[in-house]
Amino acid sequence: MKIGAVVLAAGSGRRFGGGKLSAELGGQPILSHVCATVARALGAGLLDSGWVVVAADDRAARLLVERAGLVPIANPSPEMGISHSIRLGLEAAEANQTLDALLLLLGDQPLVEVETMRRLIGSWREGGGLVVRPRYRDQPDTPGHPVLLDRRVWPLCRRAAGDRGLAGLLPAAAFIDVPGANPDIDTPVDLHLLEEHG
Repeated sequence: MKIGAVVLAAGSGRRFGGGKLSAELGGQPILSHVCATVARALGAGLLDSGWVVVAADDRAARLLVERAGLVPIANPSPEMGISHSIRLGLEAAEANQTLDALLLLLGDQPLVEVETMRRLIGSWREGGGLVVRPRYRDQPDTPGHPVLLDRRVWPLCRRAAGDRGLAGLLPAAAFIDVPGANPDIDTPVDLHLLEEHG
């Protein structure tokens, strides 16, 4: 059973003031942390394909993705919301007839870990559900990412619209409990807090 990964990284980062994914954490752009994690999962044989949806005019993000060994997908209309990026990622995954599931990651969550991805995939392989997502010990009330989507639910994902993403479209997720947290970086304060406590 083969799995791909799509990183959603085409947002403008308005709450951050723009340029969020190129802001540095630990000396590296935020997006590079997520790309490096996906690249490690590919190298470990957990994943078979890795794409990153970036704004069509974001040349820096495209180069960063290519340097990580992943495939950039240009989103010409990021103002249409995260759902448009999801659909673009799905189109790439659907074109690969060998994939059985997809991991959906957020480009502004630099603490995502390969081990979390491994556990999601393991749960799915063991029949854990068509949608599997993590529940982080330090963020138990926040829906966790990445989200694993069995190929059978991909048609439902096509109904996504605007910035709601997949909310309300999918069957109930199976949750696996994992340690730590995987916070979004939405504002400069979020980044500062992560640097302080990281």
